[in-house]
Amino acid sequence: MEKTRKLKLPEGAEPTGQKGHSRPSNQGKDQQRQEKVGELQEQPPMELGYVSATPLGAAANQILNRPEPFTHTYRTYFRPYRCGRLLLRLWHSNAVDSTWDRGQEATGGEPGGKWRIESAYLGDGGLEPDGRVKPDSITPVTFGGTGTKDVLPGETFASDEVSVQVEEGHYMVFSWTLTALEPGKSIPYNVEGMLATAYDGPGNWAGEPEAGEAKLSENLLVMPSFIGEYRPDASRFVLLGDSITQGVRTVKDAYEYWAARIGSKLAGRAGVWNIGSGWGRAYDAAAEGSPWLHKAQYADELLVMLGVNDIDIGERSAGQLMADLSALICRLKERNPDMRILLSTVPPFNFTGHREQVWRSVNEQILNQPPKGADFVYPVGDCLSCPKPEDHRIKPEYMSDRYDPHPNGAAGQAVAEAFMDWYRTQGVSGCSSRENE
Repeated sequence: MEKTRKLKLPEGAEPTGQKGHSRPSNQGKDQQRQEKVGELQEQPPMELGYVSATPLGAAANQILNRPEPFTHTYRTYFRPYRCGRLLLRLWHSNAVDSTWDRGQEATGGEPGGKWRIESAYLGDGGLEPDGRVKPDSITPVTFGGTGTKDVLPGETFASDEVSVQVEEGHYMVFSWTLTALEPGKSIPYNVEGMLATAYDGPGNWAGEPEAGEAKLSENLLVMPSFIGEYRPDASRFVLLGDSITQGVRTVKDAYEYWAARIGSKLAGRAGVWNIGSGWGRAYDAAAEGSPWLHKAQYADELLVMLGVNDIDIGERSAGQLMADLSALICRLKERNPDMRILLSTVPPFNFTGHREQVWRSVNEQILNQPPKGADFVYPVGDCLSCPKPEDHRIKPEYMSDRYDPHPNGAAGQAVAEAFMDWYRTQGVSGCSSRENE
């Protein structure tokens, strides 16, 4: 893939090994790298050769809101794209990315509150996500050389680099203890159904082997916005979408949604960052100062798949939705002119009546008169839709259940395969005909 706006670390930086292999230790060069990273601490890791290490999306569409301050620990097990010795950095945005429901509780662009990271750990999560960790398998994460970090409303920040060893076939685990410093709204998070096993509970136990009084998390994914692996030769591929892109309604820990499958297929040459967000809509991303769009701007290639919620709960007209898509693409091109933007048609979602008319109008415009700045148009309906004239409906075998048109794991496989075929034939970024199938 062609790489753009890639900022390289100074001499002494090295890529990690391929999947299933670990790189020999070189303490002198690692120390030199740490010093250089420290000098560039204010720069987002996405600009310093770090690409997403996992297909798990952690975009924020909700915010914790409690009547009093609290201290709570969150431990999440997730699949990394690669194993072996990994050099990682975290990056986080303390803001809500997309509006939940009609915005009664959280709206896109809303800043988080004041909170503190008491401690954070990253490492090998073992073969089973059972809530336990081995003390010698996790490593403390620091921020500017310290284990704690006070977070301000709307702040973006990054961790220091941490080296972890993840065995082949094992989960990666991230565990952190957070304190809300004031009553009311505090920590943004993702409130959709869990796609990864996580535990949460009161108290400060992020580095403890046992999860203590923790319980399995439900509709509560509290994770850093970005966990990046240092791979300076890899391209940054970002997926901007709603719950369909995020993978909502697919099986927990199965990574069967198409964002994960595409990420796996491209893992040899790219890091795929999934910033799909449940109930997300184009006007959230198009808004001035959008923290969601701020994430998307770091892409070398960006797949945009939005519109279902704009048409549905957002009740946008075809003209409004096209204007929002045009605005977000324009803003992205202004920030990163070399970015390649792949605009998808709006997926079928069984709309009827007026919403079906809007869906048809928008897709006709995307296919025939796409917004300026869209480099390619991907017709996702070619794979998902029923035959015409019922093409506004998703094929029944791809529905997550009898009544829910969210795509299931079978749809994830079908779309990933269709997308990769399309991606190669279009010659996007010079993609070769051999990926990690």
